[in-house]
Amino acid sequence: MTTGYLIDVQHFSVNDGDGIRSTIFFAGCNMRCQWCANPESFTTFDKILHSAASCIACGRCEMVCPYGVGIDLSDPMERQKCRSCGRCVGVCPSGSRRSAIRQVSVEELIKEVEKYRLFYRYSGGGITFSGGEASRQLRFLDELSEALYDSGIDLALETNGDFDYEQMKPILSRLAMCFIDIKHLDPKAHRRWTGVSNDNTLENIKRIGQTDLPLIIRIPLIETVNAKDDLIREIARWLKAHVRRPRIELLPYHAYGEIKYQALGLRPPDKRFATPSNDLIARLEAIITQEGVTLEHFK
Repeated sequence: MTTGYLIDVQHFSVNDGDGIRSTIFFAGCNMRCQWCANPESFTTFDKILHSAASCIACGRCEMVCPYGVGIDLSDPMERQKCRSCGRCVGVCPSGSRRSAIRQVSVEELIKEVEKYRLFYRYSGGGITFSGGEASRQLRFLDELSEALYDSGIDLALETNGDFDYEQMKPILSRLAMCFIDIKHLDPKAHRRWTGVSNDNTLENIKRIGQTDLPLIIRIPLIETVNAKDDLIREIARWLKAHVRRPRIELLPYHAYGEIKYQALGLRPPDKRFATPSNDLIARLEAIITQEGVTLEHFK
């Protein structure tokens, strides 16, 4: 029985494709975007989220921990001892400790999403695979997408595009829509901010862009990184040259994920990362349309 690792399944989502959707967030990612809102998604193994504000200091976690971790998991020394076995989660009465990742089988996940089939059908919605990076769990994604496709559910994928195209072809053939991020066009700048080059992502965009699969390019818009007139114009022109029906959605940066960094004992994103102003967003959107690229808003 094939199993995979998930961060979450978000039902009644309206931001990741047409209609009402269930967005399945896969754990594991090959990029390390410095502004990432889901730091728990970097790996597939479990991590313990700790909220000091809701901890009642009852000591039950300390009593069951086989590694001698104390009550305050916000303490770097205690966090270092933690092996994320999850025993503390089961005894915490206040919910101040939670598992960030769960393991689930294809069959279990299908049973969960089947409950929402009527919402998909009457809203023109379906299921979107997101993450993390769903392509990092290729076998699980392949079997899950095949089963859902065969049952007639509309499928979409949100991805960083850094995958083996030939391995992903069967999965891509089942999709009704694909979202791929372009974080930066320059390979060096992309490597600086994400830890990897964008060569493979851009090549996959070119290949998918010449097929009939509807493709939307998402740009996470971040001050000091890519919220610049010249760069957005360059991306729009590049897309127009390589994609048959170029479409772009701008996703302004938000700091909602900072609480997760605290809960994992990680350093939060740089304060220089900021949300562009409404005026700047409007100007960049105007540039996109001026270049003959369709502007999308899935929100």
